[in-house]
Amino acid sequence: MKRIPSSLFWLAIALAGIGLTVSSFLMVAFMKLQPCPLCIAQRTLFMLMGMVALVAFFAHRNLAGKIAGGLTVLTALSGAAVAGYQVWMQHQPAHKFSCAGDTNFVEDIVYWLGKQSPALFDAPGVCQDTSLLILGQSLAVWALVAFAACALLGLWALLRRVA
Repeated sequence: MKRIPSSLFWLAIALAGIGLTVSSFLMVAFMKLQPCPLCIAQRTLFMLMGMVALVAFFAHRNLAGKIAGGLTVLTALSGAAVAGYQVWMQHQPAHKFSCAGDTNFVEDIVYWLGKQSPALFDAPGVCQDTSLLILGQSLAVWALVAFAACALLGLWALLRRVA
């Protein structure tokens, strides 16, 4: 049985990250969704993960490729943490969180980016909103699944011999 080259794993992660980023823009535009700060953070991490995985794809045989691969996995794990936090928030009682409460550092960064480039980073939505469900799960759950899958795929590509 022929082994799949490691470079194809990086290409798959790159295409997933870029595809999910584009999908998020399309859902906002055509479905009139209002992304929250955590959604924007996840979108940004999908974009970063895709770009770094693309570097790993082109340079997978040398040290720069290994570094890019490690950064890809780290970005995917960071995205999983943000998505996991949002999933946790969505399962808390509605009164536990308030829009008037203190913001965390992720929200602060997104709000600052939104002032710099509203077309990319405007976040008028509420993080606990679960009005859009796909197969019974929120977009945050699906983002968590995607980030976790990309992290596992990247770890697998890093730990196997270069093919």
